[in-house]
Amino acid sequence: MSGGAANGVRADDVLPTRVRAGYGLGSVATGSFGAVPGLLLLPLLTDNLGVAAWLAGLLVLLPKAWDVIFNPIVGGLGDRRGASSRRPFLLRGGLTLAVLFALLFVGPSSTTAGAIWVVVLYFACASAYAFFQVPYMALPAELTSSYDERTRLMTWRVAVLALAILVSGGLAPVVRDAVGYWGVGLFVGALIAVGTLASWRGTAGVTPRVTTSSVGSLREQLRVVSANRAFRNLVCTWIIQALATGAMLAGVDYVARWVLEDDGAATVLFVCFVGPALLVTPLWQRFAERRDKRQGYVVASLVFAVGAVTTWWASNVGMAATALTLAVVGVGYAGIQLFPMAMLPDVAADDATASGENRIGTFTGVWTAGETLGLALGPFLYAAVLALGGYAPSTGGGATQTGQAITAVALGFTVMPAVLVVVSLLFLRRYR
Repeated sequence: MSGGAANGVRADDVLPTRVRAGYGLGSVATGSFGAVPGLLLLPLLTDNLGVAAWLAGLLVLLPKAWDVIFNPIVGGLGDRRGASSRRPFLLRGGLTLAVLFALLFVGPSSTTAGAIWVVVLYFACASAYAFFQVPYMALPAELTSSYDERTRLMTWRVAVLALAILVSGGLAPVVRDAVGYWGVGLFVGALIAVGTLASWRGTAGVTPRVTTSSVGSLREQLRVVSANRAFRNLVCTWIIQALATGAMLAGVDYVARWVLEDDGAATVLFVCFVGPALLVTPLWQRFAERRDKRQGYVVASLVFAVGAVTTWWASNVGMAATALTLAVVGVGYAGIQLFPMAMLPDVAADDATASGENRIGTFTGVWTAGETLGLALGPFLYAAVLALGGYAPSTGGGATQTGQAITAVALGFTVMPAVLVVVSLLFLRRYR
């Protein structure tokens, strides 16, 4: 998908800064919801509720796996109702999610009742999130038909996403340690509400570039979307890399506690992982404009993988070395967020142009379902590595871990994500 739409761009396809910023602010919601559960739900279950690592990983996975079914349904519903339905869905879904998230961390303290509470509320959160995330991801293809303008739009999104993940993920452990998990729910719920309202308001008044609704059943739309070769390879790359990101997010708290032996290091590690995106995302954008999105995606993936493998060595050296190598991972992370999200609307818009039907919601429904599953499978895989290493759960965080368990903590955080990202490139090389 070269999508060389940079030539002959209409003036009204260049979006005002208000719309770019407004759209980008929606990532306050997506970043907060994507980061904090992946960062703290697994430790909540294993180290506070006393749930075994393998079961905790499964409990975190199941609500997200539901989105694999539900997100395409939401996307198909939006396509049938037309582009005008995106923002109302976004508003209602986001505000509902904010309330549900505030309740997620205030469940019973007993093992069984607490685990059930987490699963039920997380299912509800995942369902509400679908009504925000799917229309949010569909908007770029409908806001502009310009290939380069979509990249600029995604640059705003990724920069805000990095800041949102940095703030929510960096402060959530601090809030937990200061007032408890209930404070995390209120803090992140407020961030989600702010991001929802900002994106709803900021994208108002733009005439959709694609207005034709889709026809046919959801099953037919899914069949057509899955037959799109470019989309199929792109989404497979995205899912596998979401696995890698999810595993690293899940491992931050464990690496800080058991490898670096410093509970307070979790925030530092998180900042080093996400922070570089604030600086390098505009540089990745320039790379895309001067060369190619796909080429930039490959380079960013390799930077991520090299940084992750190097972190295995650095974690045995100390905090400073680990922070440095995680910053390298963060440079790659910025790129593997920007490029695929800028390529998705290109694929969806090309399909709409070729077919005469708007299947953008279905494309983004499948995309977000895959992302959600990948981010959920990441902690599940990480929990599986912990279980294989003999990680001991506890109800107060006071268990003693063996050397083998600590090795598993480090391997799942470094080598496993690197391998996953390299494997994902097998699909990216087929993208055209």
